[in-house]
Amino acid sequence: MLKTDQQDTALARIKAETLIESLPWLKQFHGKTIVVKFGGNAMVDDALQQAFAEDMAYLRWIGIRPVVVHGGGPQITARLAELGIETEFRGGFRVTTSETISVVRDVLRLTISARLAGLIEFAGAKTQVMSGEDANLFRAEKTMLESPEGPVDIGLVGEVTLVNPRVVFDALEAGRIPVISTVAPDTSGQLLNVNADLAASALAVALGAEKLMVLTDVPGLYSDWPNRDSMVSEINVRELRELLPKLEAGMIPKMQACLQAVEHGVPRAHIIDGRTPHSILLEIFTKTGFGTMVFPDESSEK
Repeated sequence: MLKTDQQDTALARIKAETLIESLPWLKQFHGKTIVVKFGGNAMVDDALQQAFAEDMAYLRWIGIRPVVVHGGGPQITARLAELGIETEFRGGFRVTTSETISVVRDVLRLTISARLAGLIEFAGAKTQVMSGEDANLFRAEKTMLESPEGPVDIGLVGEVTLVNPRVVFDALEAGRIPVISTVAPDTSGQLLNVNADLAASALAVALGAEKLMVLTDVPGLYSDWPNRDSMVSEINVRELRELLPKLEAGMIPKMQACLQAVEHGVPRAHIIDGRTPHSILLEIFTKTGFGTMVFPDESSEK
């Protein structure tokens, strides 16, 4: 046998072993819904966007039902700068005015959702673009920023208080991958800018999802950031609740999202490094998993 034939045979054997290793997870997750919060560097890197889109299409064609929720902070900031609108942040939140919210809505839906849906379609799966405005998917309530001096008004910023998932179920039943942007009206119809991590968490609960997966720009949760040796591969709800106030500010909403999802019935939530191509597949279909997993207090099984 020629050397190239031997190499091809060895490579084929590795591929076959990888496929067989994934079989238990294929059986476990077939027909189940997984909510993925898309964000971080994966949103602004073309190669990572393509890899993510391929992952979503792959999940769809093996019988898993992915739902994609995304934000778009850098893109919104860039568009506001183009329009000559100043960006202001307080306590990590974008101060959102009546002028800003229309830009937020358009960038999220017409730019980010549209591009991501196009990439997923090109990878071979059908999609449906929607936002919290569509079919009463999300209802939100305006929030204030808590500070040592008291509540601070940060404008049209809110949190999801009600989810009507029917439009998402309909898309899934039609074989489509929902691609969802996170603006939502309040009870008066005023549109609010809502945190995409927490919106994804609320949606995962409403859908009865098997997993919530949150993409970030770090390998996982660090219990003592920036100590790189403090990476946590698994953590239960009780431990996370105790650790939450000590976390770096940017990680808090992501871990809050995981905590709330698991507390309200989602079996597992994961923080995953979106800088690694195909990180979604690595987490779902390997024995070791990828990133940090949050699980209920009574169990530590994947």
